[in-house]
Amino acid sequence: MAIELSYVLVTPYSLKKSRTGGIIARLLSRSDLDLVGARIFGFDRQFARDYAGGLLKIVGKNNKVKARLLADYVLENCGERENGKKERGFFLLFRGEDACSKLSSIVGVLDPTHSSHDPFLTGETIRDTYSDLIEDKHNPGTIRYFEPAVFTPPDIQNAVKKLKLFADFSDRTSNIAENVVGVKETDERTLVIIKPDNWRHPSSRPGNIIDMLSRTGLRMVGCKVYRMSTAEALEFYGPVQEALRSKLAPKIGRKAKSILESELGFQMDDSVIESLTETAGKGFADDQFYNIIDFMSGRRPSNCPEDELDKPGLVKCLVLVYEGENAISKIRTVLGPTDPTKAPGGTVRRDFGSDVMVNTAHASDAPESVLREMEVIKITENNVSKYIREFLQDYNA
Repeated sequence: MAIELSYVLVTPYSLKKSRTGGIIARLLSRSDLDLVGARIFGFDRQFARDYAGGLLKIVGKNNKVKARLLADYVLENCGERENGKKERGFFLLFRGEDACSKLSSIVGVLDPTHSSHDPFLTGETIRDTYSDLIEDKHNPGTIRYFEPAVFTPPDIQNAVKKLKLFADFSDRTSNIAENVVGVKETDERTLVIIKPDNWRHPSSRPGNIIDMLSRTGLRMVGCKVYRMSTAEALEFYGPVQEALRSKLAPKIGRKAKSILESELGFQMDDSVIESLTETAGKGFADDQFYNIIDFMSGRRPSNCPEDELDKPGLVKCLVLVYEGENAISKIRTVLGPTDPTKAPGGTVRRDFGSDVMVNTAHASDAPESVLREMEVIKITENNVSKYIREFLQDYNA
């Protein structure tokens, strides 16, 4: 089977109803495909017209009723509103063998001849669970309400035609969706990173975490799949190094004195604690710091050649930007304390974290941290169009 690139587009309605986490959980846990890109798009009218037109041309060849239904949905629900506010869509880019078929199987069919009252629906697919197609019971065949939940191309030919449209739109828009429906002047933004421990194997964990974060009622306005370089990890977690030294070094200094006294069999003067703190204490704290860098980038600085410090890391994470009132405090409340053993039940770190370092997710702690961290990981940039164009170039070669 050939390596393919395909996508799933979560509709604005699914985003508003906080169904995104459940959808992502199914996509990630039910296939061996690699999530290589993600974006939150703030759609404009031109994109909605282009995407709808493509549906009419491609889908319409085999099923004109279905094509018209999908195209009308996009035109009515995915473009700008009359007041200029934009609807959001969550774009997920997957790569792997037979990607189109695998994603289509997970998403499920969309058949206008079968309504949501179909007794054979099982809830197995995404559309079984989250989509709706309601007919007028007095006028069979007349559809009163339609919500597809997600879009995905059925085959590679359809995918190729749509992917270029997304790449073009991605290139001309910022990675942060601006002027979206629901935005207020008092809103603030915060940064969340779903850490590498959630991506070691196909798992529903990233989706479940997003589902838990959705209880805040905040809007997701930015997203990117990211491999943090060693240099970026050093800069991102730089403030942590001194904090670890302040917290751990004195403890290690006192512990080192106690161990030496026990081993050597005599009482040492307390004045040695200061020198032990400076040597053993700070050395231990720095080792813990470099463990964090290794965890987030896949490399300890000492094992990374200088000319590779700025190269993408060896492990993957998912960066999210949330927007809304008191966004910073709301996210950190749902996340829980840094130490999962001290986090209350029902928080992300309590449910999914292992220890202080492998604690599943990061969230900014203050407005100035948000700005600094966004700058370090270049939140306005996204590699979605890069992946698409590289694939299309190889596909057409």
